[in-house]
Amino acid sequence: MIQEDWDAEFFRYKSSPEFKLLNPNITLDEFKSIYYMEWAHRVWGRVVGISFVVPAIYFIAKGKVSKPMAYRIAGIGSLIGFQGALGWWMVKSGLGDDLFAPGSHPRVSQYRLVAHLGTAFMCYSAMLWNGLSILRLQKLLNTPSLTLRGQLGQLRHPGLRTFRVAVGVLAGLVFVTAMSGGLVAGLDAGLIYNEFPYMGLGLTPPKSELFSDFYSHTPDGGDIWWRNFLENPSLVQLDHRILATTTFSSVMALWAYSRFSSKMNRLLPAACRKGVHGVVGFALLQVILGISTLIYLVPLPLASAHQAGSLALLSYVLVLGSRTWLPNKRVAAILNWYVRSAVPSKKILAPNVALYAKRNMFKVAST
Repeated sequence: MIQEDWDAEFFRYKSSPEFKLLNPNITLDEFKSIYYMEWAHRVWGRVVGISFVVPAIYFIAKGKVSKPMAYRIAGIGSLIGFQGALGWWMVKSGLGDDLFAPGSHPRVSQYRLVAHLGTAFMCYSAMLWNGLSILRLQKLLNTPSLTLRGQLGQLRHPGLRTFRVAVGVLAGLVFVTAMSGGLVAGLDAGLIYNEFPYMGLGLTPPKSELFSDFYSHTPDGGDIWWRNFLENPSLVQLDHRILATTTFSSVMALWAYSRFSSKMNRLLPAACRKGVHGVVGFALLQVILGISTLIYLVPLPLASAHQAGSLALLSYVLVLGSRTWLPNKRVAAILNWYVRSAVPSKKILAPNVALYAKRNMFKVAST
């Protein structure tokens, strides 16, 4: 932009609560760094949306994907659009004096921040899970029939049901913990009690601080519990600590179950064992990043790494889930036919793969 454009944007920024209450002495050069950061985020979001929607329209229009997969793609595309709308709704909450309590630190609403973050996580998870499912199916279809028979037998064993459910619960727990981290970020709750494991004189702050009447908006105090859980920085940080500790403990419990259970030693596929080790590694890294971020007063590089670490941990839990994935009835029917045929010829396999793909997920050309 030319200098006149910069001056105009800076003049508009001076009318915002952030300038008046937080940055009254900011210079134009300092404003540019904020502007470029926000601009890059918006442009990157649009690039992500266009790079998904344009190919999706082409593949659906050309009939390259099946009807069920087209619905999934449309759902993900809608999530991307919804994510953009939530982003503007979130930013808007920090632009008006009427959108935050008088005398408070000008910031975006923590509720809208978590909604924006949660939608991003769900959109990413949907993309990753569908991609992993397709890759997993292709790998199974390219496996020699005798080896495939053994793998399917392992996946179908009733003894793996508990492990599969545990992985699903762990994925949900990682997601909830990440969202509680969004509340911490939205309230700047990481800037208090910068020590671990203590919070002041004990493991928790006093009850009077955790459930303060200050956050109640009703005369009878009927909202004191949920408002403190979502708006009190002290309780929000404590909740995040508890959830993070629970998540890490659950990861280690899953590892111990896979490592020391005689049933799991017998039934769990090697790929799943490696997946559990990967989840443990990412969980350890996330704990180190989280404690370091707190102790060093939330420096931007550490805070960003901690946020990225939560997504990396969720990603690897989903990878582990895909390795324990149990084929649905349609997939199982084709895989069973392949096993019974005991003929690993691509000429025989390909038409059946195409039949499954046309009805369920994707299409491939017969060779």
